[in-house]
This record gives sequence, C-alpha cells and structure tokens, in this order.
Amino acid sequence: MISNLVDPKNFNKIVDGKNIVLFTLTNKNGLTTQITNFGGRIVSLFTPDLNGDFEDIVLGYDNIESYMKPPKEIYLGALIGRYANRITKGRFKLNGTTLKTAINNQPNHLHGGLKGFSNVVWNATLLDKQNLELSYLSLDGEEGYPGELKVTVIYRLTDENSLKIEYHATTNKPTPINLTNHSYFNLNGAASGSIENHLLKLNANYYLPIDCFSIPKGKSASVINSPFDFRTLKRIGKDINTNDKQLKIAKGYDHNFICNTSKKEDIAAYVVDPISKRTLTVYTNEPGIQFYSGNYITGCGIGKKRTTYLNRNAFCLETQHFPNSPNQQNFPSTILNTNEAYHSFCCYKFGIKKPSNISYLF
Repeated sequence: MISNLVDPKNFNKIVDGKNIVLFTLTNKNGLTTQITNFGGRIVSLFTPDLNGDFEDIVLGYDNIESYMKPPKEIYLGALIGRYANRITKGRFKLNGTTLKTAINNQPNHLHGGLKGFSNVVWNATLLDKQNLELSYLSLDGEEGYPGELKVTVIYRLTDENSLKIEYHATTNKPTPINLTNHSYFNLNGAASGSIENHLLKLNANYYLPIDCFSIPKGKSASVINSPFDFRTLKRIGKDINTNDKQLKIAKGYDHNFICNTSKKEDIAAYVVDPISKRTLTVYTNEPGIQFYSGNYITGCGIGKKRTTYLNRNAFCLETQHFPNSPNQQNFPSTILNTNEAYHSFCCYKFGIKKPSNISYLF
C-alpha cells in the first residue's frame, strides 16, 4: 500500500464549467499512477526499486493551483498539443495559405501555444482501475490552428508494468498535429536530485542540430564522435558540460533524435538508475524522440514533498514528430487530412536492472 499518494481533494476545482479530478490507476503488481484531467497531466508514478520499495519517479505538484499558476511553466507531466515542440515564428504554409499560430516562446510557437492542450480540462472517463480515457474538442482557430480537432487519449497501466499512452484524432480541415507527453522522470525518486548519473541508451544514429532559438536547422547529423552518441549505455552527465556548440545552445540536451525503429516492439530508448536499479524502456511509432536533460527546471516552484526542483533533477523522453516539421518539406509530414485518422503511441515500461538484461537491448 502506497501511503504518500497526492490527495485527490487538492484537485477539486471547477474550471471553464468542468470538474477537475485526480484519478488513480493501479495494476496487480502495485504500480500506481495519478493523472488529472487538467492538461491530462501525470501527477505521480510509483514504481519499485531492486528491494521492492515503491517511490514516486515523476516531478509534479501536490495541488491544482500550482499546475494552474506555476511560477514557471515547464509542462510537468502534461499532454502537449496541437503541436509538441516548436514552430518557427509561429508560421507555416498549408495548401498555399500562410497560417499564424500563437507566439509563446519568443520568437516561436511552443507546445501548442498560450494555453495549449496542457492547460485545458479534458473530458474524462475512468474505464476501470487501470485505464483512463480523456477527450477534447479543439475548435477551429484555437491558437491559430485550422479545423476542429477531436482528440482522444487513453492512459493504460498494464500488468506488464507499462504505462501506455495512445493518441487518436480526426479533423474537419487539414491541420498540423504532433502530440506527446511531457513527463519529467527521475528513476531514483522525484526528490532525489540530479539525473546526471543515470545511464541512457538511445536507438538513434542521427539527431537534429538546432539554431540559437532551438529550431532544427533542417539537416540531421551523425551522433558518431559527438556528445550525442548514446548508442551504448552512457551516463547522461558524461559529456553534458563539454565545449560543444549544440550543448551550449540548449544548456545541455534538448534535441530530437531520429529513431532507428520500424516495428512497435523496437526499443527507442532505455534508462537505468545505478542506485535504485529502476529501468525505463520506451517504445513508440513516432519517428523521433526529444531527449531533454531538464536544463530549465529551476524556478518552477515547490513540488511534491515540499521539494525544490533544480536544473537536471529530471529528464524527459518525449516521443514525437520532428520540431518545425510544417516548415521542413524533408521532414516526415505532420499534416492530418480530413479523410485520415491520427494514431500515435508511447509505451513507458518499468523494470529492474539485472546483469543479463543490458547486452541484448538493440
């Protein structure tokens, strides 16, 4: 029994005429996650370490007010849309027309705009103790995007110790779409400090270099002989402070890696915490994964357990299409047409490191 769950009473609030609720999902092994329909945010996630002790491994707040009015918005645990990551100057052409989206990360559009999907109240249905369905209707013109977009997201906490996130959407006008989840992980526990000693492996031979505004330059670069080479397990902090222009721009890692995955069972990323021995394995059907080393966490306010989170206290692995794809014809398209159905999935699978389970990954 996990005793330090966030109190659902701290999330009882009505916003835009809708009730905000904190839901709790639990599987047969005791893994437990709490998710609020405010922004579809993962508030807590408890997994066991090598000794069987459960600890919360995601950053978050213990009350709804902190999510609604944070000192600094870093999208803790949020669903991101319509477009995750950045669109340069908030502009793109679609069928010959230049469209303008909200500018909220000067001079660019970031994570859906001024409000985005991360700060709306989703309609929620608790399907059972392990499955939560969220839905939202994004109106034509919202944040500058064309068309009504009907979105459904299902969180599934499986008995195989995975948190699966499935995204579905349809539209009545062509529109860009790029959905993801922005959870911040620390496998040693959300209040345990730096993640620089976590070991990371990314199934990627290439990444996307960025300009000074964190917009991809348009061409990929090989990770070989660079600080971006995570093809074998490497400490996140090993090269993070090296004299590399790309790392200096982002003050660490905040780059999209091109996944070497073609089947849903292909592993996109793998992380090990050497202290707790917790592991995280990521699967997705997306072409990219944004690895963010938590470079701008400081200043986000007081988190759970009265914790002051600091830079590099957590990492993100956001499965997604590439940033600024609507302006890059050589990137995989993010345009959803009226006769199409959008489907994306991300699976975060949790485990324990054993001597035999590292060598055959990838």
